[in-house]
Amino acid sequence: MFHNHTLRRQRGSALVIGIFIIIVMFLLAASLIRIVEDGDEAFSMEVWGTRALFAANSGADAALAQLFPLSGAVNDCSSVSGSWTPPVNEVGFHSCLVNISCTPTQVGSVTQFRITSTATCETGSCGSDDTTNCLRVNRQVEVEARGE
Repeated sequence: MFHNHTLRRQRGSALVIGIFIIIVMFLLAASLIRIVEDGDEAFSMEVWGTRALFAANSGADAALAQLFPLSGAVNDCSSVSGSWTPPVNEVGFHSCLVNISCTPTQVGSVTQFRITSTATCETGSCGSDDTTNCLRVNRQVEVEARGE
């Protein structure tokens, strides 16, 4: 009699334990999926950040080439264009826009130029509404050069 009563009380315990294990496994799987997604997002941000940094460096190089052409003459900031668009067939620079500013400062007989190159690279559906599918990265480079 005592044995039958104990078995009846324990009949549903395996079901409760099974459901508990399934819930714990589901939570672990959900956590692992989120960790992998975060890693993917961090990797994408790193790639696009590097792309933006290289685009900003290239924009500053283009501005320096406009200020100091191979002829040896020194131009003024009006020769530096306000934006630099990377070549279309360059693989690493697609979807990047570079804005360049040049500020001259006279120090005695020497003109010092400060070139600021800001690159914005984006992917996804980056519209005016900034949807969640948008990834936009900005990097800025400042360069100072002297011309006599």
